[in-house]
Amino acid sequence: MALLTVVRPLRVSLQHSTRPVCRSFFGYFQSPSPAVAAAAPRRSFSNYLVTPKELSEALKKSPPSPISPEPRVIPLCASWFLPNDPEGRTGLQVFREKRIPKARFFDLDKVIDKRSPYPHMLPSPKHFAEAMSELGIRREDTVVVYDSRELGIFSAPRVGWTLKVFGHPSVHILNNFRLWVDQGLPTESGNVWTVECGPYPIPEMDDAKVASYEEVREVALDYNKEGAEGVQILDARSHGRWTGKAPEPRPGLSSGHIPGSINIPFDSVLDPETKAFLPTEKLRGLFAKSGVDPAKPIIASCGTGVTACVLETALSEAQYGSPESRKVYDGSWTEWAQRVAPSESLIREEE
Repeated sequence: MALLTVVRPLRVSLQHSTRPVCRSFFGYFQSPSPAVAAAAPRRSFSNYLVTPKELSEALKKSPPSPISPEPRVIPLCASWFLPNDPEGRTGLQVFREKRIPKARFFDLDKVIDKRSPYPHMLPSPKHFAEAMSELGIRREDTVVVYDSRELGIFSAPRVGWTLKVFGHPSVHILNNFRLWVDQGLPTESGNVWTVECGPYPIPEMDDAKVASYEEVREVALDYNKEGAEGVQILDARSHGRWTGKAPEPRPGLSSGHIPGSINIPFDSVLDPETKAFLPTEKLRGLFAKSGVDPAKPIIASCGTGVTACVLETALSEAQYGSPESRKVYDGSWTEWAQRVAPSESLIREEE
């Protein structure tokens, strides 16, 4: 670790942060030992979901200063829009228009497995570490991920889940930026400030949180068979896409659903006005009414693995099902519809 005494951090503009610039550091840094990680001081919140007031107060006490060696609270914007957004909006566009002061922008279209034909597949541990380094986020920082004001809760849970998959010690979701703006809390716009780029240790990926195509296919083939494990697949897409009556947003992709899947549109777990998560008891009631058994394993799915994480976050908030038996299908419907063979009848439609 003596390298730390001779390396000067690089200053990086977030406005142009399209490629990692700290590549030369990565051969020297691996995940710290549990003892070292435990020794680092933390500024965590009591709950995974954070209110605007809680984040505002935390930022006053621990602002994301580029010079402080202490752990900081970092707002991380994860705004993202579907490719068929009627207004043609992009996450970076709304980030520049209105954001939490000193926030950084996590680009869901770039921090991915670029070798995969499917969108938003998890990046490699090295690519993830490069992205975190470029964003100026240190492993000891508390990261609070937030969404756009326009959509409310939408893509932030995916980025929060990604950070957890790669073992970032302290990560939370703001519930939510629309309320932050409505409550008159500070925002900024225009040019983006620069950050100090430093080495982020290459983490290990927690495969136990991720469901693969092969795993989901086995569940679908076992559906309604005697002796099946009873793994439940929750689909966060709209009801029309799930039934096959509405088209997918990606041209040429058939709609429909995985055999045995339970359709819980992601917006059903959100308040219709604020687009923040519903209270815990309402979430529990919704899952129970939908027929989800908390005693059985759960795999959350959607179009590309983004809003599946909204359901995963709602399950976590409701303490519904064991965290050890819940997964997210990374490839989700975009992978499923392109990989299953027509002869297998693994794409179902409602009559």
